[in-house]
Amino acid sequence: MKYKRLSKEQFLELHQEFINFLATQSITAQEWKDIKANKPEVAEQELDVFSDLIWEGVLSKVTYLENISERHMHLFELAEKEMKLISVKVLNPEIDLRTKVGFGWFKRNFQSDFVEYLTASKAYGEDKNADKFGLIQQGAVITKGELYRWFDEMIG
Repeated sequence: MKYKRLSKEQFLELHQEFINFLATQSITAQEWKDIKANKPEVAEQELDVFSDLIWEGVLSKVTYLENISERHMHLFELAEKEMKLISVKVLNPEIDLRTKVGFGWFKRNFQSDFVEYLTASKAYGEDKNADKFGLIQQGAVITKGELYRWFDEMIG
């Protein structure tokens, strides 16, 4: 398995897609029940293959990721040839960017001496989607990129 197996909730959301996936392999509903009951290792493999296919599709389309912690924001733009990073560090120890109050403080003080910015870019390794997935494994979430674009305009 290249990525991570989808959760039970994700499989439920993608129920129809999974049925279509099985159909492409000429596996009927009855055959799938039989496989689950009598060949659980084959069923596990099918779940893993389907999960990887879904992840590949998602990762190939993702353009922005955000990883926000108590006092850091790591905002990524996943361009064609490289990953671009805008890193924001809040130096005020009383602030938690994950809270409404903390983010409100940040919006009022983003140009103060209590906030540091860093930009960087890095070429992808051999597998662009694996690099993206690594960021997700570290806590990044897929976004539409509003924050990244706002900062890019502000500090660019």
